[in-house]
Amino acid sequence: MKIFHREPALWLGLVAIGVKLLAAFGVHVSAEQQAVINAVAAALVGLILAIIAGDAIGAAVVGFAQAALALAVGFGLDWSAEQQAVVLAAAAAVVAMWDRTQITAPAPATAVAPVRSV
Repeated sequence: MKIFHREPALWLGLVAIGVKLLAAFGVHVSAEQQAVINAVAAALVGLILAIIAGDAIGAAVVGFAQAALALAVGFGLDWSAEQQAVVLAAAAAVVAMWDRTQITAPAPATAVAPVRSV
């Protein structure tokens, strides 16, 4: 993706300034909500960069899910800690199942000889 080139930090800075501008000119966003928005933006950029690199996107997906859930809670989602933990565990399980299909063993499987009864 050519939009990021070598400057993902500049894009994150642009998001942060955009959020501050919106807050300064009438959008009611608390400092905590601004921080969570910036964290989600950082997680999203991390996910995009992991996809572009084509390597180990599982951790980036789980990190983005955590940031998105934090954003939802920051804007009023009323879930208990247990509910949040279950959702994040489910996200990690889905990523693990997907990762499993992407991994190739470094050595071929060896055939096991049948057991002969005596």
